[in-house]
Amino acid sequence: MDRVRNAFLQQAAACDALGSPFTARLCRLFAERLQPGQAVADRILGWQGDPAPSADSVSLRIAGTLHALVLEGKDSLLSVAYPPDQSDDDALWMAVAHAFETHADFILQRLTSAPQTNEVRRSGALLPGFLTLGQLFGKPVVLSEVGASAGLNLQWDRYRYRLGEADWGDPESPVMIAPEWRGNPAPDADLTVNARAGCDLNPIDASDPTQHLRMLSYIWADQADRLARTRAALDLAAQHELHIDKADAVDWLKVRLAKPLDPCRLPHHRLAIPAESLAGGRRAVDRRSRRQGDGKCTPRPPPTRSRRQAGRRLTHAANLAGRREAGNRPCRFPRTVGGVERVAVKVERAHGSGALSGGRRDRHVRV
Repeated sequence: MDRVRNAFLQQAAACDALGSPFTARLCRLFAERLQPGQAVADRILGWQGDPAPSADSVSLRIAGTLHALVLEGKDSLLSVAYPPDQSDDDALWMAVAHAFETHADFILQRLTSAPQTNEVRRSGALLPGFLTLGQLFGKPVVLSEVGASAGLNLQWDRYRYRLGEADWGDPESPVMIAPEWRGNPAPDADLTVNARAGCDLNPIDASDPTQHLRMLSYIWADQADRLARTRAALDLAAQHELHIDKADAVDWLKVRLAKPLDPCRLPHHRLAIPAESLAGGRRAVDRRSRRQGDGKCTPRPPPTRSRRQAGRRLTHAANLAGRREAGNRPCRFPRTVGGVERVAVKVERAHGSGALSGGRRDRHVRV
């Protein structure tokens, strides 16, 4: 029981650091006031597994479940205790206890599923890397995202951006991303996406109202800007009929990279994954992607200073929601596949502030 309460306190600290005082308060109330004797409470306090934020994340499961009840308008007492309305701790906890009794079956079912989010602002950290590739190669790109969820970061070229003094993207897009930008100016390049595809073990269909709601429910209730941005991104994905394949990343990439080489192929992901967990899959994908018509490898092009510098500059997005991060361990990929120079990408932890930087730290993006 203590480990569950400690998990809620850990999540509360993370929510404070990441700008959600309401969710932090809710998590502390669970740590302080949740008592056994009711079906939902017993399920949470007797959690079979690791309840920590870095594991099963019980705190975010229940927070998302309660938020879903509010978004669907299923519980009026809970709705008036949630943002944008104000409530004290007693009123909020009374509403939570009432929801436990009134919607026990719904809550217990939702607790069986892990939280799944797409933080659209991660595209603001991905874009500088993609623009660097545009400067380096000057070719259209073909995107292949693993762990894509609903694919909201797979359609990054459909958003508009403000990167310091630079504007990029579709000026008519309903999704605006304006990260804090410090340091050298953002790369300047025209970049065209020829094709895109993604995979996930549990993909989200943005056109499905139930899954649409599920995505929104895991956004913290007091972060209205994130809710509005994600709604708009989900609507764009549905409008463009964006489909994410249900597949294992390594198996999916084996097939996708076995096809004839495209002008500039860009496999990517937006999560922090320990390098050792990808070792076997990386070798398998590397072997498959080297096979061309005659089964021979195209010779590796000679390295250039610009390619080496680009490899050091590129930034990959960490999980800004603070879940399943891999610390500061770098995730490195082969430099050359099938004769195409592949730029190394390094994953760095956001350290609570949401700040991301490349190896040379010449640009700093806060999303």
